[in-house]
Amino acid sequence: MGTVTLGVSIAVPEPYGSLLQERRAGFGDPAAHAIPTHVTLVPPTEVTQDRLPEIGAHLAGVAAGCRPFTVRLGGTGTFRPLSPVVFVRLVEGAGACDQLQQLIRDEAGPLVRELQFPYHPHVTVAHGISEAGMDRAYAELAGYEAAWTCCSFALYEQGTDGVWRKLQDYEFGNGRPAPAVPAQGGSPLDSPAPTHT
Repeated sequence: MGTVTLGVSIAVPEPYGSLLQERRAGFGDPAAHAIPTHVTLVPPTEVTQDRLPEIGAHLAGVAAGCRPFTVRLGGTGTFRPLSPVVFVRLVEGAGACDQLQQLIRDEAGPLVRELQFPYHPHVTVAHGISEAGMDRAYAELAGYEAAWTCCSFALYEQGTDGVWRKLQDYEFGNGRPAPAVPAQGGSPLDSPAPTHT
């Protein structure tokens, strides 16, 4: 049985998603167009393909018990020197994201896993690039602000080409499929993934 690499996240909606994706590319991050702008709930996790139906049912159940909440972004932060990341901070909605990721990674569910670092919701805008590029991202987005009502989260799969593609949105309150967030910056986020080997 083959394996797939999955992630669960909250998509940053338009026009904010594309703007931050383009800024990330402009800072010199080569992964910018392979990763939709997001708040991570479950980091990259390898599972066997036969578990996808179970995972989908679990995520639908979690979403059915959730209510929409406000996410507000403001200013920048960094995980340096521990990790080469610059991010936009969540100044509202962090607690709701934390509760959500705990429900998704529940010990009784199919996505239980230990985290490498304590959970800290954020929107990455630079990762693993030059120090000068990260300094620039930190300074240029220091005054950035955005806000929206979060009504869903999504399951993504990383293709063999390294691009993350959406498999399904899960709408809060009922778990039903939600309207898809458009692909950002022309990246092939909703196109078919390469065949698994």
